[in-house]
Amino acid sequence: MALITLHDVTVGFGNAPVLENISLSIEPGARACVTGRNGEGKSTLLKVIAGLLEPDSGEVLKAPSTRVAYLPQDVPEDRPGTVRDILLDALHDPARAHVADALCTRLSLPPEADFNALSGGLRRRVLLGCALAREPHLLLLDEPTNHLDIPSIKWLEGFLATAPFACLFITHDRAFLRAVAKTVFDLDRGILSGWDCDYPTFLRRKADLLADEAVYWERKAKKLTEEEAWLRRGVKARTCRNEGRVAALMKLRREFAERRTQGGNATLTLAAEGRAGDLVYRCEGVTFGYDPDRPILRDVSLRILRGERVGIIGANGSGKSTLLNLILGRLTPQAGEQRLGSNVKPAFFDQLRAALDPEATVAENVAEGKEFVTVGGVRKHLYGYLGDFLFTPQRARTPVKALSGGERARLLLARLFLNPGNLLVMDEPTNDLDVETLELLEEQLANYQGTLLLVSHDRDFIDHVATSVLVVEEGRVTAYPGGYSDWQAAKARQEAARQAAAPKPAPEAASKPAAPKRDNAATRLSYKERRLLDTLPGEIEALEAKVADLNARLAEPGADYAALSADLAQTQSALDAAVEQYLTLEEKAESLK
Repeated sequence: MALITLHDVTVGFGNAPVLENISLSIEPGARACVTGRNGEGKSTLLKVIAGLLEPDSGEVLKAPSTRVAYLPQDVPEDRPGTVRDILLDALHDPARAHVADALCTRLSLPPEADFNALSGGLRRRVLLGCALAREPHLLLLDEPTNHLDIPSIKWLEGFLATAPFACLFITHDRAFLRAVAKTVFDLDRGILSGWDCDYPTFLRRKADLLADEAVYWERKAKKLTEEEAWLRRGVKARTCRNEGRVAALMKLRREFAERRTQGGNATLTLAAEGRAGDLVYRCEGVTFGYDPDRPILRDVSLRILRGERVGIIGANGSGKSTLLNLILGRLTPQAGEQRLGSNVKPAFFDQLRAALDPEATVAENVAEGKEFVTVGGVRKHLYGYLGDFLFTPQRARTPVKALSGGERARLLLARLFLNPGNLLVMDEPTNDLDVETLELLEEQLANYQGTLLLVSHDRDFIDHVATSVLVVEEGRVTAYPGGYSDWQAAKARQEAARQAAAPKPAPEAASKPAAPKRDNAATRLSYKERRLLDTLPGEIEALEAKVADLNARLAEPGADYAALSADLAQTQSALDAAVEQYLTLEEKAESLK
């Protein structure tokens, strides 16, 4: 029996319905996601299922005794109390303190830590604990990966994969979607369609559906043009007309008037401002910490060249933002030297949206009272420019405090793209952006002629944009070529090499005399093994070249991300297996010597 069933649910806020005649069922154990553009009504749908919003029409049916827990998108900025106190509040029973302690252990939370002192990722994990305290049959998650670091995201993926309850979630993290979702509910122009498949399969099927829809309306438009021409000829000649044909034409007109087309995409154009020198940034032996006895970064030496696109990866609190502030000159190192190169003009995208004035309108935040703006040397009317970022004139006159998270992210991009400098520094730019805008931003950043520094926990975004990564771990900063997947592959190779080099325990003395040797087959590699030792290096080299090629193709405009990502994962798996096999054979050959 379904946990929740929606039947013909409609919700509107004055204009066209946000949700129109929505029907769905969520079964026990489901792992389902809701996809769709910003503003399509995904969060509204979750609130209806959670019982926080009453539909205008339709039914929401819940199986008897079904408990639903809801984790909202926004994390409270100020909530007094320790982690344990907040979990006890969620349990509504002080006698169940053992449950709060068990949740802390299960979610790796510090029970006595002050909630307001936690990072955004840990706060979200505490709120997840509050939801789990209800022992839900269905857990609703709205953008659960926002502000989580990569280790926390991977932990959440594993947690949801084995959880005993059903889960329905909204996210724009494509790697998370591929790892968790087994069913896709797609919201498109108020209509919900269910796809019983994983996310990559959904992408292929949805693309085919949209192509078929385009052909359908193209044929309809041609028919409408022909019938309109026929009607004009008939009226002019004052001849008797076929009333059935006229009625069909009127119906066709209504179809076109009432159809809801897909919303437009944001139009982003990013051009570097001026040309920096070959060396953009250099530091030697830099150490920094707010407490001199507890440095956040130690002995960091880096060199960043013009045109590099550098992804910065690390756990929350590891020092990524500190590194950015050092590079931008906002912090002075306690030891070591650093300098920016000649003619470097930094521009900064702040994950906290601090550059926006919440009381001012969208237009005022971008142009400060000016009617025209200049973009890439081209003069444009302000409202036309904001329209490229999907802000209508009416929305452009709206105060920033009334905007959604996705709209604020697009507004900050609109401000940034007016003055992009030639060193673009972006701290978590992907939060709240829908997949279409993310892919367009990836395309622009991949073609950006300046230098890019990018902090992100979106693994696909790093893979598609970065030419190298800086990994911040335990105060150290280590550079790796390629993106996130390349770093993971390098870690796997290093671990395999470390294990291969580790001394093996001495074999135990035999309990009885060894049998006499018949031949020396056991003291040498077989022909097949020797052949593999000769051929595997070439195979590994070819697979590494293919991985590099696939990463480069993923960064190209219009790339088929689903197919290329699947090919990349398969190639990377083959590469890891070949490396492991080679190391094993090499170790065996050494031991036989």
